[in-house]
Amino acid sequence: MHNSPQESQRHRERPTKGSLCDSVVKRFDPCKSARPVANLISIVQLGTVDYARGLRLQQQLVALRKEEKIGDVLLLLEHSPVITLGRNAKAANVIASSETLAQRAVELFECDRGGDVTFHGPGQIVGYPILDLRGHARSSSHDDVGTAALGRPVERSSASRKHLDAVDFVRCLEEVLIRSCADFAIQTKRVPGLTGVWTVPDDRHPSDLSFQASDLSFRAEENDSQNRSLESRNLLSASGTANASSEAKIAAIGVHISRFVTSHGFALNVNTDLTYFNLIVPCGITAKPVTSMQQQLGKPLDLNAVAESISRNFGAVFSSQMLWVETLDALMGRAVGVPMKPPTELRQLHKEDDITWA
Repeated sequence: MHNSPQESQRHRERPTKGSLCDSVVKRFDPCKSARPVANLISIVQLGTVDYARGLRLQQQLVALRKEEKIGDVLLLLEHSPVITLGRNAKAANVIASSETLAQRAVELFECDRGGDVTFHGPGQIVGYPILDLRGHARSSSHDDVGTAALGRPVERSSASRKHLDAVDFVRCLEEVLIRSCADFAIQTKRVPGLTGVWTVPDDRHPSDLSFQASDLSFRAEENDSQNRSLESRNLLSASGTANASSEAKIAAIGVHISRFVTSHGFALNVNTDLTYFNLIVPCGITAKPVTSMQQQLGKPLDLNAVAESISRNFGAVFSSQMLWVETLDALMGRAVGVPMKPPTELRQLHKEDDITWA
């Protein structure tokens, strides 16, 4: 949805109802400050963006952030249907044939994030934080969260850091999503040994429905090493998705960090068509289903309401002020230009200091 010039001048309490759009909550003039403001994260909603354009945009913003020409940014958007393969992805985890992908109009991309195979598409809120981690101080609470998530104490070298590291950053993203799901009465948790956010099975006793990862026990599922037939693996994925009472993945995380600046990020299934996940083995995990907020609540949600929740919780977790920006031009004070042509080399940003995590 595009706002008229008159409507764009108004300050609104929340974006308009509908798909994720480029609406404005607060207007921010970057020209009022010659340098990035500490503890300030600008947030932009971009609507639906094809993956190639989104990837190129991230590369441009990362370069600008490294040069300190912009401050920290959080992009929220939806992607056209696409399957992405991270650095650790196994080609066998893409179950569907190229013909099937073409019939469903699903693109296939390699990228430099961590992790295995995942799907992005309409009804899913994708968040790309472009942050310089050196500007985000860590605290003892990060050690507590890291210990619970990893199932073991945080190493001393990590605990002595003054700013967030890769593990801290991923744990913070999980916390943002856990809190955002809680805003809509969906109880979620971390799983030791795995990355992402998982639902709490409905058949548990209320006393067991805890947000504390340290109170949870889990046996990590191994990647599918068996040479399963296409039919059996499709049945496994489909049956898992349909089982709403099991522990299911509602949000995936895969990040890339280069010279302390982050890219890629998270994907929260809101109103996502979960049948797309039958085309892959999500994140290489065969025995756990994928779910969505819509499936958990039995009704579709307003994507903008979920985006507001993510923004609020992102600010709280990262101890930052969130300011909504109308356009990318407003963010950078000048036109950036996002090429329509897909990048020819998807791994061109690999450097010795690059870090991926999933």
